[in-house]
This record gives sequence, structure tokens and C-alpha cells, in this order.
Amino acid sequence: MVLLPGRIPPHNPARKIMKSRYIVIMAGGRGERFWPQSRLSRPKHLQSIVGRRSLLAQTIQRVECLVPPENLLIITHEEQRPCILQDCPRLHPDRVIAEPVGRDTAAAVGLATALLQARDPEATYAILPADHVIGDNEGYGEALNRAFEAAEASDLLIAMGILPSEPATGYGYIRAGGAVGEVDGVPFYRVEEFVEKPDRATAQSFLDSGNGYWNAGMFIWRASVIDRAFRKFKPTLHKGLRAIRAALRSGKSAREAMADIYPRLERISVDYAILERAPNVAMVKADFDWDDVGSWPAIARHCERDEWGNAGKGSFVADQSTNNIVVSEDGHLTALIGVENLIVVHTPDATLVCHRDKAQDLKKVVQAIGRNPDFQHLV
Repeated sequence: MVLLPGRIPPHNPARKIMKSRYIVIMAGGRGERFWPQSRLSRPKHLQSIVGRRSLLAQTIQRVECLVPPENLLIITHEEQRPCILQDCPRLHPDRVIAEPVGRDTAAAVGLATALLQARDPEATYAILPADHVIGDNEGYGEALNRAFEAAEASDLLIAMGILPSEPATGYGYIRAGGAVGEVDGVPFYRVEEFVEKPDRATAQSFLDSGNGYWNAGMFIWRASVIDRAFRKFKPTLHKGLRAIRAALRSGKSAREAMADIYPRLERISVDYAILERAPNVAMVKADFDWDDVGSWPAIARHCERDEWGNAGKGSFVADQSTNNIVVSEDGHLTALIGVENLIVVHTPDATLVCHRDKAQDLKKVVQAIGRNPDFQHLV
């Protein structure tokens, strides 16, 4: 990996440019690993998987003190937009942008860049997932502010790295290199490598090395810097994004600007398209608690357990049963007898029963359900 072009200048408190800071929340996923509670029109981020409010509402609450309300954008799916506006009524409808079709995260990041550059050429923005669980809002806000300052002061693409507490195989990892600067005494490190969901031995090696971090999927950069990266590494995709930006600047609405162009954009993640190829990626080590709650077993970390290890939400009783996860909606009582390591999720129109070790296979089952005309309404 080549050295980064330029180090972060010394911290300058007067440099905070709040009016040109933006937060973009990606809220278009389907959350298939949380079926049957998660559906296309009301997916995981619109469910109270952990806590009393939806995960999206919790995400908005964490960031609303960091930027002005008009500087918060949501990028979502057309079918989810009405539910998002219903779930988060304080959002202005113009700030909730619906993709005409899903084109993965590179297109979503490019769209956010085009939208912000059309409005503010000096924009710096954080792109954040809508469905993570974070308890330390103060630490989270401090880390984001530091990342904003680093991005404003340099041509770096900033990633957020979480110090791993276990060799988890369901997360992506970042291998950090040497320090490239600091903000408020907190160093930023050169990113040597992104590793997607390694096996357990590789994950353990990250913990043992001391320079491996969980990739939180949170990124902060100046719009002009990520735009240059698109132009260099994905010129065809950049051409389409440039056309969308030109249409926006001509006065067209986001829907009009995207209509003909967006469905033809390449489907690829921003990790593969840009971050794994760019030489100017840096990482800030974050010390707030974090969980991306990727599948049903994750909620056991956030729910009270009985003395036999059973955990869940809603009404359930367990007899001679251990290490089960139960989610029951609408006052429905679920009873377990003589079973272990199961996930049982009951909704008014569908029930899931699966072994905890098979939770990652749920996505394939949901896709099979969607291919059956009799059950398409359940996905």
C-alpha cells in the first residue's frame, strides 16, 4: 500500500464548519435475516429489533445533534419511503430520497455525492447504516466529529474501525497500518487491507496482531474527494452520476434526475468499487460499543436471559429448554418444552422455527418463499 497523500494537519477548533457537514443514512436494505418480522416494505431498520424504537429512529436520534436538520438525508427504497416518513415524522419528505431500483452501495454513495454537490460544493458527509445498535451516543458523536475534522482538513477517505472483542466471523475487518495524523490526540491510521467476513482462524489472527478492527461500515469524506475516486476507479459509473448531478443543478427533482440513469448504473459495493483500491483510505479507532445485529442470534446480546439462557422479546415460557431465542408479537404466548438452541419468531401471518446455527441460511429460505406466488406477500 502506498503512503497516503498528505497527513492530517494539527487540530484547529475554529475549523468546524457545521453548515457544510451532512449525514446520509442508507436505509434501503431488506433485512432478510430477520424474517418474518422484517419485510420489504417494513424491513429490519424499521423494526424495534433492539429497544423500543425502530433501529432507523435510533440512528437518527444519535446524529440529530451533529448536523442541522436540513443536512440529514435518508436514501431508501421506493416501497419503504412511506413507512420511513410514518416512523420518523420529523423528517422532511424532501430529505428522504428513494432509489428507483437498488444498485448496491456504490451507487447509493454516488447518489449521495451528486445530491450534496448539487447543493453544496464544500460538503463533507458521513455515510452511515440505518440498522446498527450503539449504546454510547456520546462516544459515537465524539468519534464522528473527529472523523469530520480529519476529512475536512485532508484528502482522506475515513473509515470507522471498532476494536474487536472476539474473533467474530460475521463482520468485515480492517487491517490498520501506521498513524497518519491525529485529531484531539486520537490517531488516524493508514488502512492496509479490508477483509470481508474471514474464517475463525483469520479473525483470531486479527485479534492477536493488535492491528485488526471490525469494519463498522461507517465512512466520512469530502464529497469532492469521493467524487474524484469514482472518476478514477469507476469512470463509467461516474459518468452516470455526473449526469444525475447535472440534472439536479438544472432544477430537476431527485426522482426526475434518477429516472432514466440510475437503473443503468453498475451494481457493486463501494468497498469493492473504491475503498479496496484507493490509496488515501484512513481509519479512526472508535471506542464506543457497536453491534450490527446481523441476524436473530445477535439479539440475545441485548435481551435479558433466564437462568437457562433463553432470551427474547414478547411473551414466552420455557420448560426444560435452554439457549433459545423467542420473539412473539401482539401478545401471542409461545411455549417451549424440551428444546435447545432454537430461534422461534411468531408474527400474525408467519412463524419461523430454526436452529441457531442455521440463522445465516434464512436469506436463502426467504428468497425461496418469494418465488412462490402464494407466499410473495409474506416477503
